[in-house]
Amino acid sequence: MRYLALTEKDRREMLAEIGVKSVDQLYDAVPAELLLKKPIASLPDHQGEIEVESILESFAAKNRAAADGAFFLGAGCYRHHIPAAVDHIIQRSEFLTSYTPYQPEISQGTLATIFQFQSIIALLTGMEVANASMYDGATATAEACLMAMRIKSGRKNVAILSDVHPDYLEVTKTSLDLHEAKIVTQLDESCAAVVVQYPNFFGEIADLNEIRKQCDAAGALMIVVTNEILALGLLAAPKQADICVGEASSLGVGLNFGGPLLGFFACKKEFVRQMPGRICGATTDADGKLGYVLTLNAREQHIRREKATSNICSNQGLCATAFTIHSSLLGEIGFKQLALINHKKACETADRLTKIKGVKIVNKSFFNEFTIELTKDTAEVNKQLLAKNIIGGFAVGNKMIIAVSELTSTRDVEAFANELEKILN
Repeated sequence: MRYLALTEKDRREMLAEIGVKSVDQLYDAVPAELLLKKPIASLPDHQGEIEVESILESFAAKNRAAADGAFFLGAGCYRHHIPAAVDHIIQRSEFLTSYTPYQPEISQGTLATIFQFQSIIALLTGMEVANASMYDGATATAEACLMAMRIKSGRKNVAILSDVHPDYLEVTKTSLDLHEAKIVTQLDESCAAVVVQYPNFFGEIADLNEIRKQCDAAGALMIVVTNEILALGLLAAPKQADICVGEASSLGVGLNFGGPLLGFFACKKEFVRQMPGRICGATTDADGKLGYVLTLNAREQHIRREKATSNICSNQGLCATAFTIHSSLLGEIGFKQLALINHKKACETADRLTKIKGVKIVNKSFFNEFTIELTKDTAEVNKQLLAKNIIGGFAVGNKMIIAVSELTSTRDVEAFANELEKILN
């Protein structure tokens, strides 16, 4: 029989222990306009399990999955084909139910997979070390900024010199606010680091060599953010960076109606002791056999939070496993070929859209995502496209960010282009 474990008396005692009078006080840090003033109208009151299942199924039936028609939405989450082997392997109990590998002698499979994940990330980014993953690209970016501030002690600003994903900026700003630091747009000697997205939010590919020169002149670290890891299969690895972070969920994990995601984090070896999260290392046991362990891993990360360099003491282990399986199935050559196919399809799509009156390509360069400028508000355009079962790109004023992948068919592009032409003209 199911029950609520806490009585009203239990709740009062818990609140008294932490020094607050009501549960509402626990949400004081949340802006008032974000708090619900009344229950959500579309959600019914308490129901039995059968009724709840029926209600949730009716809600789920309203979803329009990415595979249900033409789909051009990216902006941080990307639709790629995921081999059936990925799901099959991650659902094995030793992967699906595994927890923190504190005891290496019984966690060799998990640790070996983590080590392989780190190796792939280091190879793609051109960095010397990588950790065992982060929650997502946004929190990885925030952690990179905090790490830079620890390395460049006394510097409280972080400069943004390119168009970085707005969600990443919001998460980073929240973290910096707690450390009385701020984001600025001008690089000077008060900046611990420069953050550059590669490719940027609108798909443009930055000149990392030029930004590296600016960082060196100001004595700041260089943080490179990539929110479509497949781009690193075609673009040059961002070896100019001191820290490289981003989002890897596009391979192995998929969209899943909004999550989970998979952040990655890599850096130069000299900064490894300031890196957040877990690091898996390879070693040999007493018999000379290869083994894997968590290394450079202070206990403060787990049990003495006030002394930790970072309080992210978990990782996206299952998602990292899914990424590792997918990447391993592709191999180095397959990874590059997939990236090339994505770029080729994006070029073909851009060429088709430029033939439409009222459409202008903004980019001078791009990988598999580019921005178009329209003569009408793109949010309204997207509504009209959706009525035709087409999900357009990410709307920003009169601009639309278009994402293309190996799953984008010629028929999808034609349907999109034809409907867009009707709407604009």
